[in-house]
This record gives sequence, C-alpha cells and structure tokens, in this order.
Amino acid sequence: MAIKEALLALLQRSPASAYQLKKEFDATTSETWPLNIGQVSTTLQRLHRDGLIEQCPDEAADAIKEAAATTTAVDPHATGHVTAPSRTATTSRVRTQPTAVWRLTDTGREAVSQWWSTPVTIEQRGRDELVMKLAFAVSTPGVNVTALIQRQRSALQRLLHDVTLARRALPQNDIAGLLVLDHHIFATEAELRWLDTIDEHRLRAHI
Repeated sequence: MAIKEALLALLQRSPASAYQLKKEFDATTSETWPLNIGQVSTTLQRLHRDGLIEQCPDEAADAIKEAAATTTAVDPHATGHVTAPSRTATTSRVRTQPTAVWRLTDTGREAVSQWWSTPVTIEQRGRDELVMKLAFAVSTPGVNVTALIQRQRSALQRLLHDVTLARRALPQNDIAGLLVLDHHIFATEAELRWLDTIDEHRLRAHI
C-alpha cells in the first residue's frame, strides 16, 4: 500500500499533524486499510528525511492546531447533541501537547504530481499471498488443497457480505468511500470466481 504517497496527497490538501493525517486517511478509505499512529509518524519522519515535507513555523502550526481543536464535536452520549470544546481547554491542550504540523516542500509537491501522473504497475502492487500459498500447496505432498480452497472461499464470502453491507450504509456523496468499497467488492468477487476454476486433481496431474 502506498502510504507515503497517500500522506503526501493529504498534505497537498492542507498542512496537518500526524493524528490529523491518520484520521483523514481512515475517513478517505472508509477504514478499510486502517493505519496506526506509529505507521504515520514513522512515514512522516522518512518523508522529512527525504526532503519531501517540513514542519510548519510555530505560529502557523499553532493556528492550524487551534482551528482543528475548536472544530465542533458530536457528543457521543447524546444523539444529535453538538458541543464545542472551551477555549481554555483548547489552549491547554495545545500548550501541554506540542504536536508537529507538516507541510509539503517544493520537492514534495513535485513527488505528488508525479504520483498522480504515473500508472500503477503490477510490481508495485506486491506479491499476492493467496496465489503464492496455492502455488506452493499444489506442489507440496500432503497438503489438502481442496480444504484450503474451501476455507478461503468461506472467508471471502464473509468478507463480501460485510463489505456489501458497509457499501449500502455509505452516503451517496461519499465518493471516495464508494470508490474504495466498490473496488473491494469487485476484487473479492473476482477472487471467488478464480477459486472456482481451481481443480486440485487437474493441477497435481501436471506436476
């Protein structure tokens, strides 16, 4: 997964802290590829090392954090009740929990522009573990390939059911979320069709 490029793309929208980037990444992908804050922080350090991002000056960073902290929040204990944090609490959080706010450098903007204009290759998608597992299974004596395929099919069917429900629950104006979940649905359906074509005895006969 292109975490580095995704974070650069989010920073192209506006400067942000590691926590803000995690929230925006999860929201954009409908939490189908959740990131932990450690992954985000480590990636940001590498981007900084490579000269693709830099920290905002203190004054600009404070303004960005202040705006984010004073955004109204929904009270989780009362449906529809909206509250806003007090300025005193906000100021205290900013003062006692200093957080780096990152922005793109010129080199970072060039890197994002190149990412948008470059097609994704098969090599960039990485190895498919299921394909590798089956390739080794059919050539390894004693492995019950039929049972392996059945377990995988059941898992994919459960995944397809869950993703389809999540897709139906999304608002129609969440274009990014619909795009991500539609891809999951189509990819899962394709993988199920591929499993249906596998015949253990026919494959072993050619080894």
